[in-house]
Amino acid sequence: MYKQIAANKRRTWILLIGFGIFLVGVFMLVGLALEVDPIAAAIVGGVAATGYSLISFYASAGLTLASQGAKEIEKAHAPEVFTMVENLAITAGLPMPKLYIIQDDSPNAFATGRDPKHAAIAVTTGLLKRLDKKELEGVLAHEMSHIKNFDIRIMTLVVVLIGFLILMSEILIRSTLRSRTRGRDAQKVMLIALVIGLVLGILSPFLAQIIKLAISRSREYLADASGALLTRYPEGLASALEKIKSSDIPLQKANHATAHLYISSPFTEKKVTKSFWQKLFLTHPPIDERISKLRSM
Repeated sequence: MYKQIAANKRRTWILLIGFGIFLVGVFMLVGLALEVDPIAAAIVGGVAATGYSLISFYASAGLTLASQGAKEIEKAHAPEVFTMVENLAITAGLPMPKLYIIQDDSPNAFATGRDPKHAAIAVTTGLLKRLDKKELEGVLAHEMSHIKNFDIRIMTLVVVLIGFLILMSEILIRSTLRSRTRGRDAQKVMLIALVIGLVLGILSPFLAQIIKLAISRSREYLADASGALLTRYPEGLASALEKIKSSDIPLQKANHATAHLYISSPFTEKKVTKSFWQKLFLTHPPIDERISKLRSM
């Protein structure tokens, strides 16, 4: 477990450095397309990217929660849930995270935040309705484990960095489509910029998926195991996952940017038997395999 925490911190830096190198290359290409000094374009773009990333990183938890329609609640609103989270936080040796409720009939939950001191757990009303006390405790322990293992930091970074690529793509595409420049050279520059914008727009989902695949599968198994360790009752989470799997209600505000945050895919496609290649691009390991591993503990 401690090795995984250290690995997640290393992956954070690898992700930042690798993404930074990629962005420098993109800005240099844009500079060449616009016939300006590519080094200057890389410096200006790098500063802009750094500023955006820092602001987004610190604000991303709030933005993610807002995008999913999550509303913060106090202990008086859901005392039993609050007590569960408090007890789990004490057991895990973590600060008490903020608790949010999403008004949605689909049973699901996720954790977010840049570190354990600024963490939050969100659960849907559908989850609260369907699960009994032991099952709910299993899900909350799973999310608490994501916080303890620093999974939330790297998951948040994925949303921030891919969001920046999409933003760059939209800016390039819109600026070229609205441009009224004339002359063969100017049109050539705009065409190259448009192509770069389209390529970024096409590549962004693939890059997001590749990054998610690099971190998602193992962290879900680890969170299942460490969550079971917190509760000392693997069957609680296993039973909860069975109920989540049996639901055919998609999350109303599900989107591919935040899907990897949830305990189970928020799309109904998770119920369909998939081929080897389809399984290869899932953000979550097969839920049946997770249940099997929990019940073998």
